[in-house]
Amino acid sequence: MSDVDFDLFVIGAGSAGVRASRMSAAYGAKVAIAEESRVGGTCVIRGCVPKKLLVYASHFHEDFADAANYGWTIGEAHFDWATLIANKDREIDRLNGIYKKLLAGSDVTLMEQRATLVDRHTVDVGGRKVTAKHILIACGGWPEKPDLPGIEHAITSNEAFHLPDLPHRVIVVGGGYIALEFAGIFAGLGAQVTQLYRGAQVLRGFDDDVRHFVAREVVKKGINLRLNSDIDKIEKRGGELHVTLQDGTTFVADCVLYATGRRPKTRSLGLEQAGVELGELGAVKVDAYSRTNIENIYAIGDCTNRVNLTPVAIKEGMAFADTVFGDKPWAMDHKTIASAVFSQPPVGSVGLSEANARKQYGAVDIYKADFKPLKHTLSGRDERTLMKLVVDRASQVVLGAHMVGLDAPEIIQAVAIAVKMGATKAQFDQTIAVHPTAAEEFVTMRVKEPDPEPPQPESGLQPGLA
Repeated sequence: MSDVDFDLFVIGAGSAGVRASRMSAAYGAKVAIAEESRVGGTCVIRGCVPKKLLVYASHFHEDFADAANYGWTIGEAHFDWATLIANKDREIDRLNGIYKKLLAGSDVTLMEQRATLVDRHTVDVGGRKVTAKHILIACGGWPEKPDLPGIEHAITSNEAFHLPDLPHRVIVVGGGYIALEFAGIFAGLGAQVTQLYRGAQVLRGFDDDVRHFVAREVVKKGINLRLNSDIDKIEKRGGELHVTLQDGTTFVADCVLYATGRRPKTRSLGLEQAGVELGELGAVKVDAYSRTNIENIYAIGDCTNRVNLTPVAIKEGMAFADTVFGDKPWAMDHKTIASAVFSQPPVGSVGLSEANARKQYGAVDIYKADFKPLKHTLSGRDERTLMKLVVDRASQVVLGAHMVGLDAPEIIQAVAIAVKMGATKAQFDQTIAVHPTAAEEFVTMRVKEPDPEPPQPESGLQPGLA
């Protein structure tokens, strides 16, 4: 098509859209990108980056306390929420400006308005019709709240970054990584925190040992974790929120934060009008090369609901640009992706959980270490570290590595290289440890865990007679 305005039009200027547009422009494509909010997307504006800054802030109360046993005398400390939020906002403004400069420096046209599809080659941007040979959907995701009485009084992670004051009594609803992270943030900054999760254990999808270990550790931090619990209704009385659980238990809170899930932000985007097929939760259906059922329309990032992580979205953007404009087609590999949970203590994980490894490979060898980290031998804090390797018994390839404890996200990044390369347990063992570190446990674990006992017949009869 030679009569179009652009070779590529991207909807959404988050991590995925910005990377795809810049790389496509570097290949010579004429590119435009539309963003109705701020440039940078969920991660930069209302997700990973501001959240990690708040996590840092929430650690200081423990650091001050731990310093005493290391010989430090520290005066009375005071925390000011307004200062933290103002400084956080200033950093987000700086990053937003950098992203804009990156687009401008790549000759990508930025349109700061909402864009919707009119047809497979036409986009409406603030009332202006723009045409493109290729269209890329990178609109990301958005937090969801359930439909229950009084839900309008609850907030999501989006609003948590802009609260005018630190709430003193907080209820966090959810058992995933966002819920755990915000529960830790508020508790660390001095709030009384209750975390409710309707399931039997937090961090569904993670290794079971990790899940149970994290649950025990966050309770030590003072979080009132209530499993198999959910809210029935929320009532606002004066300046307080009165929360009734489904079992009749009641709580009074200043803030109720829902972190029970996100969904692709594809509503009212005109995708159906253009003939694009959507799947569960409104996710854009794509093939291995991120192409939709419409030949010239692609989708990447959280709106496809594949693996919703920022580095994955960026990699998908690179694959798109290489494939469509670079004449170097390749498909993103969504297996063996490392991830982190910035809970307190944090989690780092890569590869298969023990349960999934047993399903896929049958017999596996399990190595575990559970210990008090060196820092807390003097601090006196009751905090432990868990490290675990899941190994295929037949090939001795390390299928999964999991950690809960200080610096787990930093450590797992390096371990992920070995797991991605298919390293064996023998190769881990041959690696010389860096001492004294927690990370050395990944290369010094030698004793296998015993195999689990086979399930017993429920009837009480002898095997084979039931």
